[in-house]
Amino acid sequence: MKISNLTRQTELAGRVVVADSGATRRKGLLGRAGLNEGEGLWIVPCEAVHTFRMRFALDLVFVDRKLRVKKIKSNVPPWRVAACLSAHSVIELAAGTILRTQTQAGDCLAFAPAFDQSIDAVTKSDN
Repeated sequence: MKISNLTRQTELAGRVVVADSGATRRKGLLGRAGLNEGEGLWIVPCEAVHTFRMRFALDLVFVDRKLRVKKIKSNVPPWRVAACLSAHSVIELAAGTILRTQTQAGDCLAFAPAFDQSIDAVTKSDN
């Protein structure tokens, strides 16, 4: 999946996998060494995430059902919790994405199909 910020006319990520089952939401990005620029995980539904046992920082974009940004958290290090109770889902992105795209609360996002949509494309272990 590809995620664009319509308000800023920027692309947040071109290789985003959807985690919408219990198993994929629980696993998330655990076991990975990092995220490359342009990669991400969209966790649906989700109001809160943690970075326990993670090995890298993340940018988090909390969105509502209309795909409007409710809250952002930049460069969230391992062993932290972030939440937005008014969000419907959260997008986990490579650290620096929010700064690069200038994404802010209130921005409107768009989601479109992209290539290479296997769950392993984003959640595989980079040992």
